[in-house]
Amino acid sequence: MTVPGAPVAPPAERPEEQPGPARRLSVGAVPTGVYALVAAVLTVVLRLVLVDRARDLFVDELIYQELGRSAARGGFPSTPDGLFFLHPPGFFYLEAGWMRLLGEHQDVIAQVHSLRVLNALLAGVTAALIVFLVARVRSRAAGLVAGLVFALDQFCIRQNNLVLLETATMMWVLAGFLVLLPLCRAEPPARPRLRAVAGGLLLGLAVLSKDHSALITVLPLLLALALGWGPPRRLTALAVSAAVLPYLVYVTLVAGFGHTESFRDQKTHGLDRLLGLVQETGFNAPGTPSLAGRLTSELPGFAVTYVLLLLTPVALFLLLRRREPVYRLLALFEACAIVTLAYALGIGTLEEQALYLLFVPNLVALAVTVPVPRRRRTRRAAVVAGLVAVLAVPAAVYARDRGTPDDGFSGLQAYLRQHVPAGSGIVTVDGQRTNGVTYWTFEDGYRLGHWVTPGERAAHQARYVIVPWKVIEQGYGRSPLSEVRELTHGARLLYAFHGPTYGTLALYELPPPPPPAGPR
Repeated sequence: MTVPGAPVAPPAERPEEQPGPARRLSVGAVPTGVYALVAAVLTVVLRLVLVDRARDLFVDELIYQELGRSAARGGFPSTPDGLFFLHPPGFFYLEAGWMRLLGEHQDVIAQVHSLRVLNALLAGVTAALIVFLVARVRSRAAGLVAGLVFALDQFCIRQNNLVLLETATMMWVLAGFLVLLPLCRAEPPARPRLRAVAGGLLLGLAVLSKDHSALITVLPLLLALALGWGPPRRLTALAVSAAVLPYLVYVTLVAGFGHTESFRDQKTHGLDRLLGLVQETGFNAPGTPSLAGRLTSELPGFAVTYVLLLLTPVALFLLLRRREPVYRLLALFEACAIVTLAYALGIGTLEEQALYLLFVPNLVALAVTVPVPRRRRTRRAAVVAGLVAVLAVPAAVYARDRGTPDDGFSGLQAYLRQHVPAGSGIVTVDGQRTNGVTYWTFEDGYRLGHWVTPGERAAHQARYVIVPWKVIEQGYGRSPLSEVRELTHGARLLYAFHGPTYGTLALYELPPPPPPAGPR
């Protein structure tokens, strides 16, 4: 209401109409979800570019796609050799769902490439979870940086581009800790018990994907329970109970269907491998290349990865300096990842993908703890320059290496279909103690076997041999290098592909074996 005759005041200017410099959009004003989406999309795109050409087939991929096929048909995952209990079935049922959604490929290589797309999407979810987790503990900006480092890291890209268990496992691990972290607050969120159960079940799905991930999921919670770190003990105990539930259900079903003996035998063998009592694969296996040699050869591409891994003790120290429950829980997560990898490095079976289960926790730990100087410009500029290098160097390596063709088995498959009749006998020399990549790739169309003597080749009418030379040269083959050289001496080279994974992948036509000696 206005009093008659009184002066009327001009309306106040709205903030956007006020004169002055344009308002800047601060980092904190952008929702965390936007940063998570950026990191996820970048992660997925980088992994999908030339996904079928940038990395040749790995033997575990072929076995796991077979297990996914069997899971899609129902029942426990299996291979032609029988039921498979060496690893739990979580990832294989995830594969089965993907196949049901998009359809199953009859071609083995096409099926592997389809499952690589699945893993790329799971990696995108992982990047988003990293952003959310770091933002919840520290800041949105730190979360974005961590997500971008993950998206660009060459080691992570290589792991996510293979159909292996670790990508799905780490996704469930991060999801579980993201749900549990708010329970560390002085004032916990609504329905804390439900959150504890949900977080524990997510960690349980990680264990159901790769059972020794219990060392970075259940073990940190047990230590938190004993030390009183992290959430209140009653909630931690509830999370532990929920975390073991999925695996308990799995074991109960195995026993209920009468597979206890097979399960026990395979798990005992797997435990022996984990403890290092049996060294079949990995850098600690006899006759294989050393870890130091592998690290040196890959230093140009993985330099940033190695630097971040070398900072692992620093990350743990910075976490332990903080006394807040959330930092204490993350410190246990980081410490268990360090101990797990250290044991594998010194005694157990050490395979390259094990580094992934340390790299991601370490990335989170560094993102929530490394201080950024705000007042001293020189130090702040140094930190910014370091972050730029951490992002720029992997991007340059990616741009250089991504276009290098590494799909020798796809080309070999095309050649075989055109020039070698189906059902022909082919000698395989890879596969150290089990069937190798050659067998799993071509078993559906050809007869394959380790027939290296003239008598065996004559009996099986084997006229060809496939040799992934790098596998043989590094000691991972069933035949030693000298035997393969003797076998291929004088053979006619039909197909050769030179790539990073297998060096020279070659198909030879063997000379006919000499006729058996007649009676004297």
